[in-house]
Amino acid sequence: MATTLRERPAALNLTATAHARIADLMARAPADAIGVKLSTPRRGCSGLAYSVDYVTDAKPFDERIETPGGTLFVDGGSILYLIGSTMDWVEDDFTAGFVFANPNAKGACGCGESFTV
Repeated sequence: MATTLRERPAALNLTATAHARIADLMARAPADAIGVKLSTPRRGCSGLAYSVDYVTDAKPFDERIETPGGTLFVDGGSILYLIGSTMDWVEDDFTAGFVFANPNAKGACGCGESFTV
């Protein structure tokens, strides 16, 4: 009996503006950058924060998401906190940054900088 493999859904959904921002970041990236990486380091009032940085090497357990403008890596240790989330890029007159709609977050600090699961 043959097993049929189906394509695995992306662990993280990106909006069109997030795709465009990754493309912009990669257009201005250092020469040794192979992509940008999303991680959830421990910090802030609620415990975990979102962090996006350039990455120069892929780690074995990182999730790799190919976008039209470059590769987004998701930290292997953070992926369980992010499954099903949507990553967006928002700009207005006063601020600009990635914004996350995370169904796994049970709470967030008042300033929106950190979350808890």
